[in-house]
Amino acid sequence: MAHKTAITGEVSELTVDRILLANGWQVSKPVVAEAYDRVVIDPANERRLKAQIKTMRVREDRDGALVIPATKGNGSPYTAEDCDLMIGVLGETIYVTETRGILEYWSDETTASQRWVSMEMPRPAGEMLVH
Repeated sequence: MAHKTAITGEVSELTVDRILLANGWQVSKPVVAEAYDRVVIDPANERRLKAQIKTMRVREDRDGALVIPATKGNGSPYTAEDCDLMIGVLGETIYVTETRGILEYWSDETTASQRWVSMEMPRPAGEMLVH
């Protein structure tokens, strides 16, 4: 059976695929291991970007800060040469930010959607907000 962290990582990657595809992005997965997890194409400008996907965590010891970890297996940070975007997954929401070569990307819940691009599954037309 797969290790729990491998399963968590795969679920995060599938969550990103589902949300990006539903929002009109193109998504490709490399056939061989690369420093990035996906190649994505932004529908707004047709830019092709390499993306690294990470499962986010909430730091209760830091007033509930949202954290996108950005380290490789050797502990060094992902750089712009490795990937263009860091995509953090928290439940059913993804947060996208440009890769800046730092170990972690932090935000609080209030400013996360201002500092990072956030996306969720779009609601079907006519879906009621309250049942």
